[in-house]
Amino acid sequence: MYLRKLLLPVLFTCSGWVSLAQQPASPYPQNYFRNPLDIPILLAGNFGECRPGHFHSGIDIKTNGKENLVVHAAADGYISRIKMEKGGFGHALYVKHPNGYTTLYAHLNDFVPELQKLLKAEQYKNESWQVDIVLDSMQYPVKKGQQIAWSGNTGASTAPHLHFEIRNTTTEHPLNPMLFGLPIVDKIPPKPEQIAIYDLRKGVYQQDPEIITLHKKGNVYVPSKDTIKVYTPEPALGINVNDFMNGSTNTLGYYTASVYMNNAMIITVRLDDIGYDETRYLHAFSDYKTKKLKGIWMQCLFEQLGNGLSHIYEYTSSYRRFSERGRLEANIGQVKTVRIDITDASGNKSTVSFLMQFNKPTDLPPVACDKKNLFNVNKANSFSNTNVAFVLDEKALYETMCFEFDRKRDADSYSDRFGISKSYIPVHTRFDLYLKPDKPVPFDLRDKIAAIYNDGTSETGMGMTNDDDWYKASVRNFGEYRLVADTIPPAIKSLQKENAVLTKAGAISFSATETTTSVKKFRGELDGKWICFEQRGNNFIYRFDEHCPPGKHTLVVTAADENDNTSRLTYNFTR
Repeated sequence: MYLRKLLLPVLFTCSGWVSLAQQPASPYPQNYFRNPLDIPILLAGNFGECRPGHFHSGIDIKTNGKENLVVHAAADGYISRIKMEKGGFGHALYVKHPNGYTTLYAHLNDFVPELQKLLKAEQYKNESWQVDIVLDSMQYPVKKGQQIAWSGNTGASTAPHLHFEIRNTTTEHPLNPMLFGLPIVDKIPPKPEQIAIYDLRKGVYQQDPEIITLHKKGNVYVPSKDTIKVYTPEPALGINVNDFMNGSTNTLGYYTASVYMNNAMIITVRLDDIGYDETRYLHAFSDYKTKKLKGIWMQCLFEQLGNGLSHIYEYTSSYRRFSERGRLEANIGQVKTVRIDITDASGNKSTVSFLMQFNKPTDLPPVACDKKNLFNVNKANSFSNTNVAFVLDEKALYETMCFEFDRKRDADSYSDRFGISKSYIPVHTRFDLYLKPDKPVPFDLRDKIAAIYNDGTSETGMGMTNDDDWYKASVRNFGEYRLVADTIPPAIKSLQKENAVLTKAGAISFSATETTTSVKKFRGELDGKWICFEQRGNNFIYRFDEHCPPGKHTLVVTAADENDNTSRLTYNFTR
């Protein structure tokens, strides 16, 4: 049996595309939303960019490397949501507008005083810095251009900027903000760097595509060889491309791409509407294996069977029978002209062009795959032995695969190292992973067992739930797992001197670091009462307010990890 009979392909398609002639006028209102900042829009990131584990859902507007720029409401509406989280968007505001759209402003530092007061009251009521507050239309209406916040660098932000989204209020799907007529100057077309040739008789994760460098020749991009020879009846393409805009050196993603063969359109991809419930399909839109092993975002111009992003793909009627692939097809010996048109959201276009010669297919060697190890796409699949068990639901896989399992002895752990498939094969949905120790676990350690996950480059730990001699965790990655004891609590350190006089200080902070899992809880009590600490990475910060009047104080902070190992530090200071 050939691999193509075992492995129903196949992955891909990342970025957005369609030839400029086919690109329709924007269906969204033009010039309704204003620039949320007072400086020209320069982008550090755009909608649909490939990011680890997700598509980028908005535009990242540069703030000249500074924080605390005034942020304005982009149109009339009302503040509908205030969200504070340690990662993700950090400090974020949502504004609902009467035309059916919602704007999001993220990585902020502070909100205007009225909102900041409302936020603090909710935090102290719940004794939690992290909150998610929903407001009605009467509580905080805003006008277009009204200040609502100051820009910052909070959450999962690595440099000061404003993350800005426009969402469909009904579906909550982020839309491409660059299609709404915002004042963005971009006259630079996308720059294709490489193409990849795939054999769709094989699964994406069972092959290494041929990667070919592109260079510009005249007005088009061409490969290093004039004619690309293929030896499969089912070739398909991937592309690595960067886009740029005037005034910014950051690389961006593109909007549409279309593949043509002898001027007949085969597949088009358009990135303008991707929901948060769909964003992990990035792993079925780009070549996850090539990214994992080579660091290249090879964005594939064909559609995997388990890809839930079918709405971003278009086909001509003559190629609809290949709609699950987007493959190229010709008779043996034929030479066809292949063209890829790539556009950005400003309408700038680049073209890749080359000849493809279809040769006699090479025979694929048979693949040994026991029926019980054949994991089928769009079906539930399971595995179990004496030490490992799990069930994948029907949405977990993007292609049919031959499941592999191995184990290695580990004298320093409570289990062997269990190799559960390959870390470069993505899993879409979470699944409960059950692991059973190989060694007796002492009674006092039964609730202190953690799993260590290794993806081949780094390790992370997670707490496990004791379940009748098995240990369970919810995971969403293949790779290597093992069980260890976790008995060491987080280490807490004051970032100011003991008994300090903090008359001029605006805040007090501590670090809490964990060696095995992560810090799950952090609590501060000032003179016996809860105070609001914000987490930023490993640091926890309390900004002095009315809850800390002048005088001498005793502050007690506690930190606990995922296995409830807890540490405590008492700190005295004068304000």
